[in-house]
Amino acid sequence: MAEIRQVLMPDIGDYKNVPVIEIMVKAGDVILAEQPLLTLETDKATMDVPAPFGGVVKQVYISAGDKISEGTPILLMETSASAAETAVVDGSPAVPALERETVNSVATAPIAASVPVNSAPASMQENQPGKAHASPSVRRFARELGVDLVRVKGSGEKGRITKNDVQGFVKSALAKTQGGFGSGGLQIAAMPEVDFSRFGAIENRPLTRIKKISGTNLQRNWVTIPHITQHDEADITEMEVFRKELGEEYSAQGIKITPLAFVLKAVVTALQQYPDFNSSLDATGENLIIKKYHHIGVAVDTPDGLIVPVLRDVDQKGVVQLARDLSEISAKAREKKLPVTALQGGCFTISSLGGIGGTAFTPIINAPEVAILGVSRASMKPVFKEGAFVPRLMLPLSLSYDHRVIDGAAAAHFTNYLGKVLSDVRRLVL
Repeated sequence: MAEIRQVLMPDIGDYKNVPVIEIMVKAGDVILAEQPLLTLETDKATMDVPAPFGGVVKQVYISAGDKISEGTPILLMETSASAAETAVVDGSPAVPALERETVNSVATAPIAASVPVNSAPASMQENQPGKAHASPSVRRFARELGVDLVRVKGSGEKGRITKNDVQGFVKSALAKTQGGFGSGGLQIAAMPEVDFSRFGAIENRPLTRIKKISGTNLQRNWVTIPHITQHDEADITEMEVFRKELGEEYSAQGIKITPLAFVLKAVVTALQQYPDFNSSLDATGENLIIKKYHHIGVAVDTPDGLIVPVLRDVDQKGVVQLARDLSEISAKAREKKLPVTALQGGCFTISSLGGIGGTAFTPIINAPEVAILGVSRASMKPVFKEGAFVPRLMLPLSLSYDHRVIDGAAAAHFTNYLGKVLSDVRRLVL
């Protein structure tokens, strides 16, 4: 006899208002007990929430981006003996082959949390030949990185592969001489293992989750993308005068007008002039995808590491609105209140160290983007102008670009144009 039952969020410890980053089922799906329903992301781990029983999904109450806690209604399910039988019959059209393989291999714990590779037990099981036990979200993640899950050891219950296992596999592959991406391998020598305690007192401090994830991506991007960095300077003397005037005008509204707001606007103008910088290579590496929108990522330094929230439709906003958006998104990033969607969809990234210092650096491209702009601290310099040396406020620019897409001449034109716009902000209205 069929029974309609509500599925609630189970106990997840001390966590509340945890963001949902993926919904794995939809109305009409036939599922088994322990099959993953959704994926959550806390500040420490990514977790799959499994079904407490099998049946047919009648209604899903939540969406990706929602925040849920223990007891939150997740979905409505119809349970019956016939539904359970349908779910386990091999070859049944109700459950695709990929989902059946996942269903038969899910963990039995209330919540299967991702476990760092380095903390996996010695007895962790390796996948059987030709089989890989992983959730749909992990499979999708592995496909994006080009990882064959059959070669990955699972640290989860019953040898289940977690997202961290995939990341650890990529790190290991890059470190081995036979590993890496691209034809023929990269022939990278393995990092030496050193017992540093032999030389004095040490402290073991685990990397934050953000640094683990970003470290994997940065290493992949640095190794697989042919980076070139073009260094230049922009005269922002007049821009700085105008910025301070605006700052006084809008200070009463609590809006801080920063140089980065002007840089954002100038970058969009340059991207419109040189659209190849607002593109990505397709999966084959033979075609360029030119984006008609202008979403710009801005690197934000947080206590847990660097993250890159994305400001959308920068071309449609003025400097004041961009200053307001920058302040809001930076505050949310540091307070860990950014939704996952706020980190997606970027076309180009700006990494600004102007508030800290430095004269130049080599920013790493944020794939699948093809360029990133580094901004260092502005300083007064003597500049020869109209027959005499005059003090000018010069802003260092460091443009890293993918040499497969952009050549040196184009990069020089881009930074020259960017410098012209920043030196005369009237060009922003052209």
